[in-house]
Amino acid sequence: MKPLILSLALALPLLATAPAAVQAQQAAPAATAGKQVVDNGTRILSTLQQRRAEFQKNPAALRTFVDSELRSIFDREYAARLVLGPHGRGASDADVKLFADAMTDNLMQRYGAALVGIDGKPRIRLKSETPLPGNRGVRVSTEVIREGGDPIPVDYLVRDNGGWKIFDVMVEGVSYVQTFRSQFDAPLRQKSIAQVAADLRAGTIQPQADANGAR
Repeated sequence: MKPLILSLALALPLLATAPAAVQAQQAAPAATAGKQVVDNGTRILSTLQQRRAEFQKNPAALRTFVDSELRSIFDREYAARLVLGPHGRGASDADVKLFADAMTDNLMQRYGAALVGIDGKPRIRLKSETPLPGNRGVRVSTEVIREGGDPIPVDYLVRDNGGWKIFDVMVEGVSYVQTFRSQFDAPLRQKSIAQVAADLRAGTIQPQADANGAR
């Protein structure tokens, strides 16, 4: 999973809280999720392009933008429990939140800057919306289309948790949750969740967007 593509995938679907009236329309919940992916993706790409020079000169402004726009799109603690896998069984909510915050901050600090390097006037095209088994949410299947490049398939797994929020991203079929679960398995066998979170904060653990290393 290329770092630039991961950054783009994380930036595009700013899944803001759906209005209560829309959420109440049980007949078409998937359409609501997909529309939010496209509409908010268009908005964020426009902002990145308009403020590119500012963000390149002022990384603090980019971090503020990332914090205000991106941090709220994930169901972070649910995704963290999926990444922790068996190591998260019986873990306290406080430890899971500690891990979720540390992982999110680590990834945003490392890949957030790549957002200003996005070229080719990318746009997002909605392909399909499919309910997940067990009423777990919706798979929103999209393509990222860039000038001079092949379309890149990106799927977002979202669930309604006070609004549609992402709990997994699949770029070219590679799952964010599965990729990071495999990378954290060894450290979590040796250390507590809190200790691994501290290592993430210190930068001594650097999860890669690709299971074979960032490219």
